[in-house]
Amino acid sequence: MTQDRPDPPAGSNMPEYTVSELSTALKRTVEDRYGHVRVRGEISQPKRHPSGHTYLRLKDDSAVLDAVIWRGVASRIALSPDEGLEVVCTGRLTTYAPRSQYQLVIEAMEVAGEGALLKLLEDRRKRLAAEGLFDAARKRPLPLLPDVIGVVTSASGAVFRDILHRLADRFPCHVLLWPVAVQGEGAAAQIAEAVTGFDTLTPAPGVPRPDLLIVARGGGSLEDLMAFNEEAVVRAVAACTIPVISAVGHETDTTLIDHAADHRAPTPSAAAERAVPVRADLLATVADYEQRRRRAIARLFETRRLKLDGLARGLPDPVRLMETATQRLDDRSERLFGAVRTLLERRAGQVRERAARIPHPALGLREMARRLDQARARLLDAGGQTMMRAGRAHAAAANRLGRAPLDRRIARGTDTLAALDERLGRAAARLVDAAGRRAAAAGQLLDSYSYENVLARGYVVVRDAADRPVTGPDGLSAGQEVQLQFAGDRRVPATVTGDKPAKKAKPAAPPSRQGKLF
Repeated sequence: MTQDRPDPPAGSNMPEYTVSELSTALKRTVEDRYGHVRVRGEISQPKRHPSGHTYLRLKDDSAVLDAVIWRGVASRIALSPDEGLEVVCTGRLTTYAPRSQYQLVIEAMEVAGEGALLKLLEDRRKRLAAEGLFDAARKRPLPLLPDVIGVVTSASGAVFRDILHRLADRFPCHVLLWPVAVQGEGAAAQIAEAVTGFDTLTPAPGVPRPDLLIVARGGGSLEDLMAFNEEAVVRAVAACTIPVISAVGHETDTTLIDHAADHRAPTPSAAAERAVPVRADLLATVADYEQRRRRAIARLFETRRLKLDGLARGLPDPVRLMETATQRLDDRSERLFGAVRTLLERRAGQVRERAARIPHPALGLREMARRLDQARARLLDAGGQTMMRAGRAHAAAANRLGRAPLDRRIARGTDTLAALDERLGRAAARLVDAAGRRAAAAGQLLDSYSYENVLARGYVVVRDAADRPVTGPDGLSAGQEVQLQFAGDRRVPATVTGDKPAKKAKPAAPPSRQGKLF
């Protein structure tokens, strides 16, 4: 498309451009001439904008070139644009008219040379190590016999087949494969996602959770192994709660996940060997342990038998012990029978001796009869004298009772009656006084409740012709005769006027004997 230019002024053959026209022409020229370029330089002042775009500068010894990585491209670039990193950028040149500057729109970025790449990896290793991701205290022991092993590698390579073949030779077990890309664009994100996915896997029927992870890849150049040096992969391996074996490249290859993993294997086959023991060796070890256990038990029984025999030789013959005990029992039995006979004979002699000292019963009865006769005689003599003394005492007492005791009883009775009469008088006086006080209090209370006290304060009682109190306007009619009762039972006749009485009437002095109620 050809742009129309204005005619040159008179006397000049140079066309005139506006600023926008010149900026557009320069933009088209630069983009047409440098539509695809590769630029090598050192990154300076990288800045990620909140919009997702990344702005930076590429510089060398004598020049500086502004560059931009649009948000869609930045998510696909595996390399992080860090300060001072020497890179080779692929893209196109364009201009930014509002600032009259040109810039490189980066579409791909890679490290410039192996030396710069090694420096990048070393700086990253130091930074991650300073965070403690490579500490030996964080590394976990590997399980002896894992039931399930998870493998993160390419499904199309020979690495997975080598791992399966080695596991089948040593100790077959259940293997889960999470296929990923092991190099190129997006490989690092897939590897980190696989490790995290295995770690967060919820056991389900047919899909158990692994007891061990193997992250594996075959050999390659440093650029081919870069996916295993990315920070996202290293952090995923360090954060995994399942023990991880790193088996990337050959024995001489080293990646950053080797430092973060719980164990590093030089090759994928060596990782399979480290994951499980040899089944035949394990069976041989178990058989050896069984033989050693049997021999140890046999030695223990033999040692205990010899010790028991030695102790038995120090004990006396049981038959001889029984013979001695039997003889001792016979001797004790014989001595016991002799002692019983001797005891019985001694007790019989004592009985005979005491029986000889006991008198005959007939003698005792005769003595008791004699004593009874003597007691009877004494009792008869004492009875006669006692009766005579009792008669004399009775007569004397009768004489005394006839005089003084009767006078004293009469005097005491008189005093008692006088005291009771005095107490009765005092009690009657107290009862009368209490009844008088109660009657006075009741009279005061009755007087306070009397309507006559109310009349004394200026009120009146309205009574009808039947001398009944009127308590309200109901039942009154105009012209009806009523009586007004004042204090002191003074009454004045009145006549009701109007349909209804006034709402409130002021008390007035008593009128003449004839009056009207207003």
